[in-house]
Amino acid sequence: MAALTLPSFLRTAGLSAVAGPVVIVLILAMMVLPLPPLALDMLFTFNIACAIMVLLVALNTVKPLDFAVFPTVLLVTTLLRLSLNVASTRVVLLEGHTGPDAAGRVIEAFGHFLVGGNYAVGFVVFVILVIINFVVITKGAGRIAEVSARFTLDAMPGKQMAIDADLNAGLIGEEEARRRRAAIAQEADFYGAMDGASKFVRGDAVAGLLIMLINIVGGLTVGIVQHGMDFSQAAQNYTLLTIGDGLVAQIPALVISTAAGVVVSRVSTDEDIAQQVKGQLFSSPQPLVLTAVILGVLGLVPGMPHAAFLLLAATAGAVAYVVARPRPQPVAAPATPAPEAQEASWDDVAPVDALGLEVGYRLIPLVDRGQEGELLRRIKALRRKFAQEVGFLPPAVHIRDNLELKPGAYRILLKGVEMGRGEAHPGMYLAIDPGRNGPALPGTPTRDPAFGLPATWIEAGLREQAQAQGYTVVDAASVIATHFNQVIRTHAAELLGRQEVQQLLEHLGRVSPKLIEDLVPKLLPLTTLQKVLQSLLEEGLHIRDMRTIVETLAEHAPRVQEPAELTALVRVALGRSIVQGLFGSASELPVIALDPELENLLLQAVQGAAPEGGFEPGLADALLTGARAALERQELAGHPPVLLAPPPLRPLLARFLRRALPQLKVLSHAEIPDSRSIRVTAVIGGRA
Repeated sequence: MAALTLPSFLRTAGLSAVAGPVVIVLILAMMVLPLPPLALDMLFTFNIACAIMVLLVALNTVKPLDFAVFPTVLLVTTLLRLSLNVASTRVVLLEGHTGPDAAGRVIEAFGHFLVGGNYAVGFVVFVILVIINFVVITKGAGRIAEVSARFTLDAMPGKQMAIDADLNAGLIGEEEARRRRAAIAQEADFYGAMDGASKFVRGDAVAGLLIMLINIVGGLTVGIVQHGMDFSQAAQNYTLLTIGDGLVAQIPALVISTAAGVVVSRVSTDEDIAQQVKGQLFSSPQPLVLTAVILGVLGLVPGMPHAAFLLLAATAGAVAYVVARPRPQPVAAPATPAPEAQEASWDDVAPVDALGLEVGYRLIPLVDRGQEGELLRRIKALRRKFAQEVGFLPPAVHIRDNLELKPGAYRILLKGVEMGRGEAHPGMYLAIDPGRNGPALPGTPTRDPAFGLPATWIEAGLREQAQAQGYTVVDAASVIATHFNQVIRTHAAELLGRQEVQQLLEHLGRVSPKLIEDLVPKLLPLTTLQKVLQSLLEEGLHIRDMRTIVETLAEHAPRVQEPAELTALVRVALGRSIVQGLFGSASELPVIALDPELENLLLQAVQGAAPEGGFEPGLADALLTGARAALERQELAGHPPVLLAPPPLRPLLARFLRRALPQLKVLSHAEIPDSRSIRVTAVIGGRA
């Protein structure tokens, strides 16, 4: 591998990526590396230019977030001033005995021209600037930032609910809602950062005052002790240089503090500072007229400076006249007829989502893509696992928030109909009692929404204790994901629409195109194939072995077209897989059987009846009672809940028992492979 050179690194990373770290390193280097007077002149001038530019940008922003990088800029400019203070202090103490230009022309100019070369006047001016910056501007800006941050955080839930309400009402789209939520979060972060950044400026003012005092004492010591100067000469040289150094740093600091006050004290509108002042301060002529009258009266009072008052009175009157002067009205454009309301179209018809999940506002972080919601990731994983285990890809899940739900509630929708509902608490855990009746846990009693087991919502600190006591502990995202998985598994047949069947055939057609061409639509219509697959899913079977299913249908479709009969034939072809899923690799199958008398009675009852028919009420009650008792004996013995029935009875028994005893699976004798033996462990209508 070729070595990465500096030019290639810059091309790869980009200049903007390394500019920030380089600037910070250079600023810190100024504190330890000696700088010549010319470099100090350039850097002090650059510092003043940065302060002016920051102030102008702050004045021209429309909203505080337009200058969201301001807290960072505040830190960098403060660090730059302190570094220049350290660098100039080194030069002043080392070369101050040579004259007032020892630390560069900029410091000399501030020391001579701004304060007239009088170090006493310079000291007073410096202290006044520090007081203005520290006590007035910085303290006020910091207080405004603190209050704004607090109010912004308090208002966040209400703003979020307003966005959700607009989204549910259709006034805004998903993209606009995400943009508004991001703006609210950025606003809170900005004011919080400004609250902390204002401490930089206050600390800078204190540091500037201490640095000046230390420099004066140090300069006098160096001049008198090391260079043999008399006190007056040393005070003249070192104090003027120190005052100039302090002023050249404090003036940009005052400008930056003013910019901070402008940013945090603004009320967000669609106008910048100049437009707001023009539109609000000079929008009405009455205050200007009254100001002109008062100034004119004061200007006529004996002893007053008549020229200044009368000149300003005339200026205010002129501005009032300009404001009050009627403006020419624009020529009205010819009236155009109002646009007619658009006719309804098919675009107004919104299709019902096949799968939907609605959540309360407290659960939004779990499904927010921007916050890497845990539930969003788990639902994606559930769809993938469903496709791998069941055999087809379920429809995409449409997730939305619903203000009509409780804050922590959710509901699962199938084609617009609620199929499941529950409540979850982010940050807490659901401790599910697996039937051991362990000691009670402090928390909110409830039931597991997926399986109805008794459970308790507990705090995060009790998680390990609950696990030690035998509870199954899951987080809020897992509770919703498990419930969602149970719903889609239970209603897998309803999720298999014509579109999914067609996609399933296309997927199989890539491997066996001739097999698909021979079956659909030559031998079977797509609708019949869909009904067969749905029947298999209704009884809890997977359809991963599509090759066997299609081959079986292609073999029998020329003489059989009834979906129920085709389903029975497919189940026989899948018998080995069905038995494997229920009994594993056991060679002997413990099953529930029908008493011969009951079996003959049921066969007589279904002779000549339609496949969708049922049993006589008395016979149905007896059958259900016997099946429930046999199922209890089977479960107590630890055997799979499987009922073995003759092929003519299997479809009707399976449909009859599915609602009352969904865990009981019904197999026919034809579905048992020859390599497996049967052992009857319970009998319905008799004794084992």
